[in-house]
Amino acid sequence: MIRKNFNRDWKIIKGSNSSMLSMLMGGGDMSTIQLPHDAMIHEKQTPDTKNGAQTGFYPGAEYVYLKKMYVPEEWLEKTAIVEFEGVYRTAMVYVNGHFVKKNLCGYTNFYVTLDPFLRYGMENEIKVIADNAAELNSRWYSGSGIYRDVKLLVGERIHIPADGVRITTVTANEKYASIEIQTEIRNLLRTKEKIKVKIMFLYEGEVVAEDIMPVTMFPQGEETVRQSVCVMKPKLWDCGHPDLYECKVQILSGETVLDEVSEKTGIRTFSLDAEHGLKINGKEVKLRGTCIHHDNGIMGATTLTAAEERRCRQIKEAGFNSIRSAHHPMSKAMLSACDKYGVLVMDELSDMWTYHKNPQDLALVFTDIWPDLVERMVKKDYNHPSVLMYSSGNEIPELGLDTGAKMNRDICNKFHELDSTRYTTTGINGMMAVSFSCGLDKILSDLIDDYKMEESVDHTDGGANAFNSYMSIMEGEGADNFARHPLLTEAIEESALAADITGLNYLTARHVLEKELHPNKTVVGTETYPADIVRLWKIVKENPHMLGDFTWTGYDYLGEAGCGIFHYDGSVNFSSIFPERAAYIGDMNLIGYRRPVSYLREIVFGLRKDPYIAVDRVNKYGMECSKSAWMLKDNVASWTWNGYEGKPAIVDVYSDAEEVELFLNGNSMGRRPAGEENNYTATYELTYEPGELVAVNYKNGHESGRQALYTADMEVEMFVDVDRTELKADGEDLAFLTVKLVDKNGRENLWESKEIQVSLEGAGTIQGFGSADPSTTGSYDDLKWGTYDGYVMAVVRSNTEAGEISVTFSADGLEDKSVVIVSY
Repeated sequence: MIRKNFNRDWKIIKGSNSSMLSMLMGGGDMSTIQLPHDAMIHEKQTPDTKNGAQTGFYPGAEYVYLKKMYVPEEWLEKTAIVEFEGVYRTAMVYVNGHFVKKNLCGYTNFYVTLDPFLRYGMENEIKVIADNAAELNSRWYSGSGIYRDVKLLVGERIHIPADGVRITTVTANEKYASIEIQTEIRNLLRTKEKIKVKIMFLYEGEVVAEDIMPVTMFPQGEETVRQSVCVMKPKLWDCGHPDLYECKVQILSGETVLDEVSEKTGIRTFSLDAEHGLKINGKEVKLRGTCIHHDNGIMGATTLTAAEERRCRQIKEAGFNSIRSAHHPMSKAMLSACDKYGVLVMDELSDMWTYHKNPQDLALVFTDIWPDLVERMVKKDYNHPSVLMYSSGNEIPELGLDTGAKMNRDICNKFHELDSTRYTTTGINGMMAVSFSCGLDKILSDLIDDYKMEESVDHTDGGANAFNSYMSIMEGEGADNFARHPLLTEAIEESALAADITGLNYLTARHVLEKELHPNKTVVGTETYPADIVRLWKIVKENPHMLGDFTWTGYDYLGEAGCGIFHYDGSVNFSSIFPERAAYIGDMNLIGYRRPVSYLREIVFGLRKDPYIAVDRVNKYGMECSKSAWMLKDNVASWTWNGYEGKPAIVDVYSDAEEVELFLNGNSMGRRPAGEENNYTATYELTYEPGELVAVNYKNGHESGRQALYTADMEVEMFVDVDRTELKADGEDLAFLTVKLVDKNGRENLWESKEIQVSLEGAGTIQGFGSADPSTTGSYDDLKWGTYDGYVMAVVRSNTEAGEISVTFSADGLEDKSVVIVSY
């Protein structure tokens, strides 16, 4: 089927939470927008929302979307379908007033067949009610409305239906590759017709293999055709060389092309076993992974190709080679970005099955819809070379029950039934599984008795007090003892073995034990604490059965607000403090600025050879702060602390070298051991004085790398870094403009703060403007924002008309800075 963009000229109005009233809405109060569109990000944060910190205090609501479309009479012999790639949360679709489709999962794509309800030769109306009013339904920022692409699919009398082409690499090596293309074909007419199916495999626009097969299409019949092509000297896809081919499938009637489908794909093979780990094209690969949520920071959940590509590219540049989509099916745009940049994907089905984590979440309907969700997910993912494995679920409580184990087998078997080329896993949370298996009070008692731990809180009621006792001992040795406990083995064994790969959340000490218990099984850290990377990566390197790690998390996100914010006022993490909006636990913050933990991880991975200097905030020295297991240190790469001259400062040097030496204004602060034996960190305590701070690596007694920080002048100016100066005039392209404060020498000043205003003229709009501040009441629709750690960012979206876009930033006392972007 021919796919057409269907994002333009929609209207939106806030609904009434009444389907009848919402159906009648329309007209004067509606505003015209272009999809994708996240309605939640334009709402005002409120402390009164039931969602609280889970969505960053953004409330849910109902929204009505309306689109008019002219349907020509020649469509009488065709079929028309609309694909919605994502509508959060419940979608009700109407065509010319007739109810057509309901979709219950906000993260899965779905198709709506228009044919029975169309009026030909005239205007038609499509209405979508996106209902996200039921609070609470998400543990993170979900967004609201039609936040992913919408496509119109039109099929001729004989056509390839949606998701009708499956491309499989059968064998591949440097000499040749055998590729199977399976094509579904549908005949709408009551007459027989002979056609041909033509396959063309192209690389950089040139045909490298092709095949033609004759097929008789019987009246109103469907056929499945399998063809094979051989590609000589193929460019094999992997993380380092993400070469992509185009597979073009044509339906020919004589010389006439009735239908054409084009799919980007890669040629590659996967293999997996406990003795050799994961291999791509026969070469061993360790998963340097991160979990990510689906929002794009100051853009909210709006899913545009340029935003997904930017985030994927930044993740890859930070040293990751794999992404876990937490905890829902990944967008098509992000899948394509992962294909393009060579990032492997663990795509995840759901965050819950039969037990609620929120009263209005997907557990209400999961048992009724999961087979369909799995089928849609596989169809979406199948042709993407980046997709390595499917996760059946995240931290499912009932995995500690035999019925939960059976359900996991059923889900994993369904994945294999639909796709035999990928692997399955499950993100298992030991605490939740044990709670359902034997109860927290039992395992707490055993841990206390067996390991002589002190019981800090009464747990005899088996409820909230037991949970608090558990949390009080689940640090360090207590967590490791829990991870290796026989009761945990009993609780998770059957569920874990139902999948191809045992996936463990926050159970690092169990990874080697799993090899002893199940020598034929591979293991992956599906979710791990950021600070655990040093110990965990050593286990990954030394054990072939350990495939790698997915940290929580590589990129900061909206919702789950405050779990990683450093509180110095006595506040406690996870306590829903208004107006916190972001989790603040990403290696990169909301606008993509890499935090020190990101560079530590890159060094641990063996990808960075220069040292990295991280300074504990000098203005917070000696102050008590809150701490959760997801937090490393409240530090930044800055040696500018105006007003704190003569005050103590703690400096960490991250390094893989045997020794490092720190120099302050040319004076040595001494050499210290670093490298893996010292957690890749050498720590100094010194007195802050402005100037130059230099760290030097030494290997075998010789310098092997260095990094410097400089004190910036307090007199600053704005520097604008724009990632692109040319955009497509399609209404969906983006440019990211990062404004930072620098002195006359170009040195970043993270200490100074300025209120910066943005204005735009020309063929574009401001999609979002803001900083990485995790706790603020500002709206990303505001045109004035204060810098946070010296930065603020504007996202510019193109219009549908070509022209220039002039963006100007201004601040009191500073010279204006302007950037011109060309949209064509």
